[in-house]
Amino acid sequence: MSSYQFFLSGERLIALPSGALWLPDIGAVVASDLHLGKANRIARREGRLTPPYETMETLTRLSDVLAEYRPKTVICLGDSFDDGYAESQLTYDERAAISALMAGRRWIWIAGNHDPAPTEFGGAHLGEHKIGPLIFRHIAETDAVGEVSGHYHPKVRMRGRRPCFLADSRRVIMPAFGVYTGGLKVSDPVFDDLLGSDALALMTGRSVMPAPRKAFLDANRTV
Repeated sequence: MSSYQFFLSGERLIALPSGALWLPDIGAVVASDLHLGKANRIARREGRLTPPYETMETLTRLSDVLAEYRPKTVICLGDSFDDGYAESQLTYDERAAISALMAGRRWIWIAGNHDPAPTEFGGAHLGEHKIGPLIFRHIAETDAVGEVSGHYHPKVRMRGRRPCFLADSRRVIMPAFGVYTGGLKVSDPVFDDLLGSDALALMTGRSVMPAPRKAFLDANRTV
């Protein structure tokens, strides 16, 4: 089985190899940190030209997930756009692709630190969103329970750098879904205050592979 099922506050969650999260009992797909328009932002702010294909590739990956699971609701968990100007720089085809993904389903844009302002696309624009015992927000809060968040782009070094979910009994921190994103190693001390000693790293790829987060910790935090 390529996905990985676990429970958070009594709700069933399924981590997908793509880095999205499927909530089958709610009928929702969650994707975090799309960072659409990143190549454009780099060119605009830094003068470095990179191939401007990452936006459509990210949208295609998301389209594949939605076609397979057919969710009633999609929650984009913040930093959907790489900055406040990125959406205005989208091409016609990119805009059409986003509109096609949104058609016929409830779409929730959670504000992130890169894109705090409401987007010009439809859907709901929220700081955070609660469904039953679960709370969806961009950046984890230390005291939260039942929290689904993003922001940190966790990764492990195993056959390259693999994006991963970090999950324990209180929360799950999602990987970045965008194809052109960096990441923070799972051994970083920022996670120590957010995760318990039982936390798992759920590594994405062809299949989701679970491993204890503590397996990636060492004295020098080099993993």
